[in-house]
Amino acid sequence: MKKAAVFFATGYEEIEALTVVDLLRRAEIDTTCVSIDNEKTVIGSHKIAAAMDAGIDEIDFNNFDILVCPGGMPGTKKLEACQKLTDNIRKFHEEKKLIAAICAAPSIFGHMGLLEGKRACVYPGMEAELKGAEVSYDKVVKSGNIITSRGMGTAIAFGLEIVASLLDKETADKLGTTIVYYAE
Repeated sequence: MKKAAVFFATGYEEIEALTVVDLLRRAEIDTTCVSIDNEKTVIGSHKIAAAMDAGIDEIDFNNFDILVCPGGMPGTKKLEACQKLTDNIRKFHEEKKLIAAICAAPSIFGHMGLLEGKRACVYPGMEAELKGAEVSYDKVVKSGNIITSRGMGTAIAFGLEIVASLLDKETADKLGTTIVYYAE
């Protein structure tokens, strides 16, 4: 079974984080909500609390197939300031394992130098933060082992791309139809 870790910091964007968790779990991907400050509950940018499955100090990063960073402010800045998270993002990238970020969070990858020569997208107005990337304005972009997306309105497309990348496109498309994302 594929395993995903979604990282939460105070001020995360609720729709971006929870939509991904919901879609991955619907696809039967073992998904862990991880608090970077080891709290049992994390409050989002719109004051919505989410219960965590684990704190960052409790997880073994080697057990995961993908690391996912939702956006939101100040959540994105807190994710970027978490050395344990960024060290493991770098390790995943070097091992060609999947890393994903949405909204403001692709800036973390840009600041780390991971987007050099890759296509990537980010929240409008933050394109300069994608250091070395070929900036895209698509809803979601997969370039090698990196998945990026633009914001709250692209959260479903982002989640479905993660499902397709971990499992397959057919499973992602079926899920998209089931949730009426691909309405007829």
